[in-house]
Amino acid sequence: MAGGEEEDQNGRDNMVIDGYELETPELWQGKTIPDGFNANYLKVYYGKLFPLADIFKWMSYGNDGKHPACDPSYFGRREFSFTLDNDIYLRFQSFNNASELENSIREKCPFKIDIGPVYSVDPAKRHAYAQSGDNVFTPVERELIFDIDMTDYDDVRYCCSGADVCLNCWPLMTIAIKVIDIALRDDFGFKHILWVYSGRRGVHCWVCDVKARRLSNEQRAAIADYFRLYKGNENNHKKVSLMGPALHPFLVRSYTEVLKDFFEKKLLSVQNLLSTEERYEKILEMIPDESITSELRGKWQNNRRSSSAKEDINVVRWEQLKHLLQSGKQKAQGLRRCVEEIVFSFTYPRLDMEVSKHMNHLLKAPFCIHPKTGRICVPIDPNHCEEFNPTTVPTLCKLLEELNDSGLRPDVDREWDETSLGESIRLFRSSFLQPLLKSCKEEMENSYNVKLQQSKNTLSW
Repeated sequence: MAGGEEEDQNGRDNMVIDGYELETPELWQGKTIPDGFNANYLKVYYGKLFPLADIFKWMSYGNDGKHPACDPSYFGRREFSFTLDNDIYLRFQSFNNASELENSIREKCPFKIDIGPVYSVDPAKRHAYAQSGDNVFTPVERELIFDIDMTDYDDVRYCCSGADVCLNCWPLMTIAIKVIDIALRDDFGFKHILWVYSGRRGVHCWVCDVKARRLSNEQRAAIADYFRLYKGNENNHKKVSLMGPALHPFLVRSYTEVLKDFFEKKLLSVQNLLSTEERYEKILEMIPDESITSELRGKWQNNRRSSSAKEDINVVRWEQLKHLLQSGKQKAQGLRRCVEEIVFSFTYPRLDMEVSKHMNHLLKAPFCIHPKTGRICVPIDPNHCEEFNPTTVPTLCKLLEELNDSGLRPDVDREWDETSLGESIRLFRSSFLQPLLKSCKEEMENSYNVKLQQSKNTLSW
């Protein structure tokens, strides 16, 4: 790679990478790295850093080799969609191999790449099948996907709203990852799960086991409903209602292993959930016993500060609330469960249910660049998701500067290794792609051997 700076006729410094001349913003002159999205840099990103070969291997699920059980049409029946400059949207893009996909991406430089299902026939040729009168164009395989957006938590966070995210509200995404990942593995037996930062305000989940990819819409809806708990809206005081004499084991595990600690040790204080009258009234409205709410309101209005400056007023008030609701005199199960309902209301994952229920939904590809923030959609390790920091995710401009600073590289296939994207690609390969492909190979081999044995048995008759 040739990296360096030249000066144009107007005296501005330009960055040259691999023959591409890119105007360098003034901020780059020995100062700070600019964040954000710059369409001019996409060509270099897709040509040098985007792990296209890995995406192709993933989307092929082992059907890109010479094994007799491979389906050579598999990848070619996958839908991709491109969003180009000026919001030009190209759906039903399909490619027969990695080379075709690579050439199209490099030529079009999409602002966003979305991945759809595998169809019964090549999506690009769907019209030909429609004209034949055979209604054969239908999705036959699709990862089980989940989309969680921080905007759905605006009623329980006070630091940000809308698309804004900070380290005070990001723990809500950490909670969602932990709760859903554990359930997918322990309750449903899935193994090949990929979590990805959306690039701005949320996370995506791809469940890629073969049994997940072949679920019907009805089965997907059943799994989505398994996670459904948050049913309220802005007009409801109680957004979560925990019914029945005992909680479902999944909810018990979520509460004891994840939600309770995150609520009490993190969110309660950083969001100041009980610090003002407006905020604590919102929580008191969730308690159906007027005598208790009156007693707590009286205490909190008369004692606006905790007894000690060292004590967090949110923690003090929360302990008072718990004591009243969970004391021995509160015999009604529903009243004692109010504490759990409050915690669930503020912390439990809020899914976009429709995305998970239907096979034909598209989802942004990992390692895309968010056009509003310039951040890369990097994988998140669910085992260490509490360490993930969305504010330090590599940006397009930062990666381009790192490429420019790295100088000549003889190993052109691993230029990402010299950038801050390297760690994310290594994580994708080691924790997700390699185990997935190993499993695909074993499944393919087992399936082939079964068919071979059946064929032998038929012949023996």
